[in-house]
Amino acid sequence: MSKRIVVTGIGATSALGGTAPENWQNLLAGVSGARPLTHDWVAEYELPVTFAAEAVVRPETVLERPQAKRLDPASQFALIAAMEAWADAGAPEVDPDRLGVDFATGIGGVWTLLDAWDTLREKGPRRVMPMTVPMLMPNAAAGNLSLHFGARAFSRTVASACASSVESIASAYEHMQLGLADVVIAGGTESAIHPITVAAFASMQALSRRNDSPETASRPFSLGRDGFVMGEGAAVLILETEEHALARGAKIYGRLVGSAVTADSHHITAPDPEGMGASRAVRQALEQAGASPDDVTHINAHATSTPVGDVAEYTALRSVFGERVHDIPISATKASTGHLLGGTGALEAVFALLAVKERVAPPTINLTEPDPDIPVKASVEPQPLAEGPQLAITNSFGFGGHNSVAAFASYDD
Repeated sequence: MSKRIVVTGIGATSALGGTAPENWQNLLAGVSGARPLTHDWVAEYELPVTFAAEAVVRPETVLERPQAKRLDPASQFALIAAMEAWADAGAPEVDPDRLGVDFATGIGGVWTLLDAWDTLREKGPRRVMPMTVPMLMPNAAAGNLSLHFGARAFSRTVASACASSVESIASAYEHMQLGLADVVIAGGTESAIHPITVAAFASMQALSRRNDSPETASRPFSLGRDGFVMGEGAAVLILETEEHALARGAKIYGRLVGSAVTADSHHITAPDPEGMGASRAVRQALEQAGASPDDVTHINAHATSTPVGDVAEYTALRSVFGERVHDIPISATKASTGHLLGGTGALEAVFALLAVKERVAPPTINLTEPDPDIPVKASVEPQPLAEGPQLAITNSFGFGGHNSVAAFASYDD
């Protein structure tokens, strides 16, 4: 594999903001996106968790009504982030046969599916929308992005739980190295803050229950961490061969230099406590990048704020980096954004990319009582990165034992 792949556009919408710059600015400022849920269904179903990190800009305020009505909220978020990223990339002129989509979701159109079930039970089959299946299918976001941008090279969907969107970035990298496209719209989306998912995650003891203090509930690497905070939104990266980008004079944020996907084969929900699958993914991503662990200057950790997951990730990182893991600036950005499930890796990839570009590691909020068993270099303030070339990795791990890692390098060195 020898093609140089660059990032020429980014877009994001989440609990921190409706655009990528807003997300980045609020992340650096230490803002928390978690807040109480105000929906009637919280009390109706007596949910044990009454808060989440909902996207601050609602899709219906951005998209035209006829367009929004034909899309599940997950696809709405995907389209909004993709339109921002495409415009940020300068709306590149590209042969449709050389434009691809690699996109991800962990769950897909859960709102459409369950709303249709309610309609069937309450009003009968004639009232179920004809567009129900095209809206709920997991590939709906990728398909609609392909339609919107005229991407005909391919339109592919990854659904690997919380590892999904970094895996989609890895797939895009591979597809571009194979010469299948010059430009790829890559990323992920999720809109699953629904009573059934809140109840289900709470039932398995995965969610924080700090209903009295939502903004401090997500506490990665902290002694008192008790689970993650559900988030929603989408993020998109416009990936382009360097040759194509330079030919059109595009601005370049950085390079996607490597990626990897592995499996734990350990447990359907719990990570391998030794982190062997995760550490192999990190090593393989660095090998593909032609880099060594000593070259890494920043890590965006998966760090969901669960008692088991954070320790397993630290174990994996220590096996790769040795004692140096204690000196690499690490960020756990889910503390601010919540956990976007299948969309979270794409958002964190945007953050890792901006970290190497701006030479600053974002803060990890709520880290007031660090766990002595996870002695990483995470800071409650933004951490300046050292001078010189930058190389960041971003980790995503998901139910099913999925591990995905992407590596980004600075471009101007």
